[in-house]
Amino acid sequence: MFGLFKKKQPPPERPKQFPPVPDWQPAISLPIERIVERFRFYTNGTRDFAVFEHGTVAILPSNLSDEAAKEHAELALRNVFHAHPDMNPMNMKDGNILIQYNHDVASLVLSDVAEQNWSEIDKQHQQAIATSEVLITPHGQNVFDDFGKKALFGRCYMFMDAQSPKVSRIERHGG
Repeated sequence: MFGLFKKKQPPPERPKQFPPVPDWQPAISLPIERIVERFRFYTNGTRDFAVFEHGTVAILPSNLSDEAAKEHAELALRNVFHAHPDMNPMNMKDGNILIQYNHDVASLVLSDVAEQNWSEIDKQHQQAIATSEVLITPHGQNVFDDFGKKALFGRCYMFMDAQSPKVSRIERHGG
């Protein structure tokens, strides 16, 4: 009788991706030169680091060859991606947000980039949560203040780099 007793079909389940990743891949282009300059400043010019295509940075041991530096950076990012990508976002004195992960991997949210793209960040931040991920904040499960929304935005770039790791440059200390 008009399907009243017909068994309802559950909605299709989101495909399982391992490791889980967020749905949001921001199309906002990050200024890599400024990220490099800020990391040089934050490390007092004393550390080598690799920069991935989408701006994720891996701090390197000193004196590695370019090939060894690239391998070290890719392995560090892989280790973050294939474990739970715990993030530790910190407000920097210059207004940027530095997002630290394990294995000396980090992302940076430049304050002016976040400000210029705030409406998209605010609108999309829930899509920056990885599949089935629950993040506990002082506001509740998966409830974020502006700082948290910006951190999730920055973390998206780490996921993008981790899914397709391409070291775009190696920066040497003192340079």
